[in-house]
Amino acid sequence: MELRKKVDYFLGRALAIIMGVMVVNVLWQVFTRFVVGTPSSFTDELARYLMIWVGVLGAAYISGRRMHVAIDLLPARLNKEGQIKLKIAINWIIMVFCFFAFVVGGLRLVYITFALGQYSPALQIPLGVVYSIIPISGILIIFYKLSDILNKQL
Repeated sequence: MELRKKVDYFLGRALAIIMGVMVVNVLWQVFTRFVVGTPSSFTDELARYLMIWVGVLGAAYISGRRMHVAIDLLPARLNKEGQIKLKIAINWIIMVFCFFAFVVGGLRLVYITFALGQYSPALQIPLGVVYSIIPISGILIIFYKLSDILNKQL
């Protein structure tokens, strides 16, 4: 549980920092466009990439906090033991999905973009760096779901 608390703390702070950078970035974009008259060239692209990171990393954070949207129609009809078994099965399905879609698929995407040498147009950073959040988020979701099962926090 101590590791989970540290991961929660780090992830929450990282998301807050990313959101703060995104707010400053968008404010700078508005300032340069309407006050200076010449919009900054990198702010639109940076805001887009930061939004991707907040969305994907935020999904992992919310999954770990068990605050994600859930339909509880079926669990409400089951007894306590059935609810636990269903939640374990759902967590395993989530872990399998995250492994193949986020980790395996994300690593393939990162590898391909690095292999092809793709860079972002304005920031000139490798797109593999931008997409690397996908497998990281998948690993975090798997960690949280496995932690839920092992600690019986269902």
